[in-house]
Order: sequence, then C-alpha cells, then structure tokens
Amino acid sequence: MSDKELVTLYQQEGNMEVLGLLYQRYMDLVYGVCLKYFKNEEGSRDAVMNIFEELVTKLRKHEVDNFKGWLHTVAKNYCLMQLRTPKNLKTQELKTDFMKSGEMLHLDDEVMDKEATFNRLQTCLDTLTPEQKQSVELFYLQNKCYNEIADITGYAWNKVRSYIQNGRRNLKLCMDKAEENEH
Repeated sequence: MSDKELVTLYQQEGNMEVLGLLYQRYMDLVYGVCLKYFKNEEGSRDAVMNIFEELVTKLRKHEVDNFKGWLHTVAKNYCLMQLRTPKNLKTQELKTDFMKSGEMLHLDDEVMDKEATFNRLQTCLDTLTPEQKQSVELFYLQNKCYNEIADITGYAWNKVRSYIQNGRRNLKLCMDKAEENEH
C-alpha cells in the first residue's frame, strides 16, 4: 500500500499496526534527523520512539498528502523543541573579573551590523501582506509546519505554502534594497 493509503487507513481506523508499518518505512530518516540535531545515538533512538508516540495523535488531526515530508518536519520540530527545553539550555554565570572593567563596553561593528540587519528585517516584515507576514512568522519564528499554520490561520495548505514562498522572496528583495540604500 502507498503512504497515502496507509495514512487514510490509520486516520479512519486508528490501527496501530498500520501506523507502525508506515513509520517503519521512515525510521531511518527520523533517526538521521535526530542524530543531526542531538549528535548522540542514544538520545536519537529515544527521540525516534517519542516521535512515534506523537504521531499516534498528530496523524489523526492533520491532513497529510506527503507523509515523508510531513514526518521530516515533525521530527525536526520535535528535536528543536527538545533542544530548547530549560534542561538543555546551558548558562554560565558571567564574572565581571573576566572583563577588563565592569563598565558597559561599546558595541563592536559586528553587533551593530547584526542589529541593523534585524531592524531591516523588522521593517521588511511590515511590508508583507498580512497573510504572508503571519505565515512567514509562524513558519520561521515559531517553527510551525504548513499543516499547523493551516490549522491556526484557516488558510488552505497550498495557500500557506504560497504565502511563505512569496513572503520569503519579498523579504529578500526588501532586505537587499534596504541594504543598498544604507550603503
């Protein structure tokens, strides 16, 4: 059976054997994605199992035309969310005796360039249509997949894809133009 047929069958019946058969086809892909992010074999194996558990509910909620692509996005988002959990965020106390002085240091050119780029990005985001802006922000800033964006916004899946592609192109054009005007 094709992926699409198995997805439909699982969504209709909720049969775990069907989901297991479908997932088994792409376990190596999921493991590879997890390994790329976690750089740890044991953690990646655990993640593969946790992602399967997430699929039990997620696959019944979402309309999935391309299971492999959708699963890749689910795996990537899972990994990113795990890396963002407080236990994975490493902080270190900054001791002022490491610095030449405790006083505020001037920002260097690199930081200023990053801030200018960020300001250009904020300005350019405001030039997008409301649909493009919302879709781009959900996709890039909140790491939502097309299906999740469609659910949140009510836009059709193909419209979400179009808004993201056109929004990205329009952002690049605006950013390039703004950078030219600064120099």
